[in-house]
Amino acid sequence: MKNMLCVLLLSAIQPVMAQTKLEKAITNLEDHYEQEKVYLLTDKSQYAAGDKIWFKSFVFDGYNRSALSTTLFVELYNSDKKLIDWKTVLLTNGEGSGDFQLKEDLPEQVYFVRAYTPYMTNFSEDFQIVKALPVYNPNSKESLVISKSSDWSAKAFPEGGTFINGMPAKVAVRVSAGTSFPESWSGKVIDTQNPKTPVATFKSFDKNVASFKMTPASGKKYQAVIQDNTGKSQTIDLPQASENGLSIEVNSSKEGIKYTLKGVNLKQQLQGYKIVGFINNHLAYRANINHLTNEASSLIPTKVSNGANAVFQLAVFDEQDNLVAQRLCFLRPGNLKIEKAEIVGQSLKPTPRAFNSIDLSPESYFKNYTVLVSEDNGTQSPEEENILSALWLTGDFTSKIDSPAQYFSKTANTEALDALLISETWKRFDWNSVLSGAAPAIKTVSQPFLSYRVKPIKNNALLVNSTVNLVLRAGKGDPVINQFQTDQNGYVYLNNINTDQPLNVSLFVNAEKDKDASSDNLFVTVEPLVNPAPFTGNFPATKYTLVKSGENKTLPPSIAKAINTQKNIKKKESNDIQIQEVALVGKKKDPKEELDKQLSTGMFSSVNATVFDFVNEDQHAAGSMNILDWLQGRAAGLTFQRNNSGVNVPYIRGQLAKLFLDEIQTDPTMIASLPIDNIAMVKIIKGSGLIGDAVAIYTMKGNMKSKSTKKETNSNNTAVIKGYDRPSEFPIEMIDEDAPQKIESDTRETLYWNPNLFDSDYVPPRIKFFNNDSAKQFKVLIISFDEDDNLLFDQQIMK
Repeated sequence: MKNMLCVLLLSAIQPVMAQTKLEKAITNLEDHYEQEKVYLLTDKSQYAAGDKIWFKSFVFDGYNRSALSTTLFVELYNSDKKLIDWKTVLLTNGEGSGDFQLKEDLPEQVYFVRAYTPYMTNFSEDFQIVKALPVYNPNSKESLVISKSSDWSAKAFPEGGTFINGMPAKVAVRVSAGTSFPESWSGKVIDTQNPKTPVATFKSFDKNVASFKMTPASGKKYQAVIQDNTGKSQTIDLPQASENGLSIEVNSSKEGIKYTLKGVNLKQQLQGYKIVGFINNHLAYRANINHLTNEASSLIPTKVSNGANAVFQLAVFDEQDNLVAQRLCFLRPGNLKIEKAEIVGQSLKPTPRAFNSIDLSPESYFKNYTVLVSEDNGTQSPEEENILSALWLTGDFTSKIDSPAQYFSKTANTEALDALLISETWKRFDWNSVLSGAAPAIKTVSQPFLSYRVKPIKNNALLVNSTVNLVLRAGKGDPVINQFQTDQNGYVYLNNINTDQPLNVSLFVNAEKDKDASSDNLFVTVEPLVNPAPFTGNFPATKYTLVKSGENKTLPPSIAKAINTQKNIKKKESNDIQIQEVALVGKKKDPKEELDKQLSTGMFSSVNATVFDFVNEDQHAAGSMNILDWLQGRAAGLTFQRNNSGVNVPYIRGQLAKLFLDEIQTDPTMIASLPIDNIAMVKIIKGSGLIGDAVAIYTMKGNMKSKSTKKETNSNNTAVIKGYDRPSEFPIEMIDEDAPQKIESDTRETLYWNPNLFDSDYVPPRIKFFNNDSAKQFKVLIISFDEDDNLLFDQQIMK
């Protein structure tokens, strides 16, 4: 929603001109309170241990994709707040993607994904996204079950926060629950002096809210008696009616927001009162009441948001600039400005393993799509949250809302949304603090991409105010020489680093007079300027609880299918290895085989192994931080998870692999500190004999020399920058067409995942995937933004 307008009302209500305390507060908000929020889409809502979590992140500044940040930290925690893995994600136009590989031995419990930009750490941690994901494991001794707890509480919220004697008032009732909300509830309002005659009755719109209208009288004590569908009840007090004050009534429609203010027993009536309206933290509407009157009303047109949907913050101040009423409402409820995908062709077949395709229009204004296709079995419950509810609700409100996506569905109840907003307040800023001139301390400034501080050392001394040469090489690219001047502390800064390949940084200095230039006395370290922030808050409560597993543990059907899919993936990888082995039969022994024979003993000899020869082949490994980092993505079935020390730990087919150095078992820290130019051979052994799954590393013997390090050496004058984490590539098909009998039952739930489907001049956007063995219809989700940040959101069942 760009180019937001600010409307000044001209009538009996006149625009504010003087620079008052309120005006200064508005300037303060505009200048210092810009904030971001994150929506994280995952391919599934629950996982099996050993699965891969695919995620797409959207970062917003208000209701537009954020241009503030280009870096997002995404972290995976267990329920004990132990960090399991993390990713540094590149954001392009506020969008980024990645994945987590779950270990097969993860205990069954709820895990949490936290996502935030470095800039977001300047504000409350409560606004960072923390998404709960249940992970099941058939081998765990505990099982996840849905909690049957019915603990809940309720509160009453008069419209605008005021309750005035003799003035009709709309009141919202909000139910909160730590785990599960009651399915339904109802209630009545009573006067405690005459409890048998209800003043008003109400029934919940949904699990969150209800509303009613009443006219309070001073001196009366009102209570709301609430009862849920199980018979549990609770009685809450309503506020005491005031003898004087301001009554506010707000109604949203497709024309805009109509508000009516009524003053009761005010000294100067409403004269001098100010009305301001904000969208996010930006002024959208401003007016002043200059005449003696006890009533004023006006219509705020939808053009204040250029016709877009938004939460509108209406605040009323008295003649002394004191906040006297505030109200949240939604612009254009029931009339969402959302585009749908232009589908120009489709070929969907319910037959097992059939090829399917969906063609999007190449002439659309939308050019970059996020697409998720899953099997729909006809029994899936409505989605609890989506990008719409994150954009308009949960990204800005920290209180727990049950199934927020319901407020923006085709069957949404606009009365329920309005009642929900009456019960909420805007917490991204506090009016009293803003009016006092307070502003948040911005300790972490948004910078493009990644930045690092380099410390060059020569002869154990800092090079202060000196000229140094840094040779930068990304991956296998050509080295680039850059000359820098160190500062008074002896540092050099590398800014705007955008790479998902290891960046090798080598230090050189000019030779002194009558001396040869040498790197033997040089040392360099590199450290990032912005690091992930520790999580200090509490995870949100979930509807799950852990119980001891019985003898016959029951898993959800989707989890049983996920476990079968993992077995199928292993079968396919095993088949690929067999094909490679057959291709090698009959070949003459080559230098690699000779090296393997020379270094390996019988226990470590296996036909089911992948060998990397560093003596006879140039493996281009000098640009990697260590051998474990270099191995990523180079052997089928071999994946890595970082431990708490930041060292990659190898897993083969989801199982923790043993590590051997010269056939002596060791740990990842020892391997990570081993210089790559000391390595002669690496062998990946998959489930073979007494060794099992293993990564065996062999060092140079005798006169051996690494072919790769004949050209490039790795010494103390070199350091490596990891950069951004590169997303894995989602496999379009899992089965082997040449050997479909290897897969007895294809049970994939996620059939297609593409966080970055492009529309180019040469390739129109096409969604293509293979069916599993059971899907008869498909759940298709498509998200996109055009150049003006108009949102395309299309979720439908196709068959």
